[in-house]
Amino acid sequence: MKNKVLPTNVERTMAENELICSRTDMKGIITYCNEVFVRMGGYDRDELMGVQHNIVRHPDMPRAVFKLLWDTLHSGQEITAYVKNMSKDGGFYWVLANVTLDRDDNGVVTGCYSVRRKPHPSAVQDVAALYRIMLDAERNAGARDAIEVSTKILLDVVTKQGFKTYDEFVFSIINKYR
Repeated sequence: MKNKVLPTNVERTMAENELICSRTDMKGIITYCNEVFVRMGGYDRDELMGVQHNIVRHPDMPRAVFKLLWDTLHSGQEITAYVKNMSKDGGFYWVLANVTLDRDDNGVVTGCYSVRRKPHPSAVQDVAALYRIMLDAERNAGARDAIEVSTKILLDVVTKQGFKTYDEFVFSIINKYR
């Protein structure tokens, strides 16, 4: 299923105590999603199950963030990231996502498990400004060099702020608005 939804400026918001949960296989195919994910995405559960998780990918998200996410997971690490998602009606919602590897009883990786919560509005403003710069760079660089150029911007920001990893950078934003 290809997502042909056009984005709108209508924001959906989660309640403070809600969590969006989902599982995917290692190719990003949804194998589980909770009711909050169904509601926030605006899809019926059967429209979500068995399709790529990027069905909720908002075009305002830099591709470099998702490459970093997948590279981190494939290296065996978990990752926490701010993500702007798009619902079926074109609305959007921001989440603070923590994605970990899902393993069976023998420790074999079977997929990913993601828990998302409502981020602080000021944190969203900080991250959205950075993501706009990254996205502009991706568009200007063209498809072949987009991710590389955008990743450099992200890593330069992380390093200039004194952090070794993107996760450290994200946690500094989380802590800033506690």
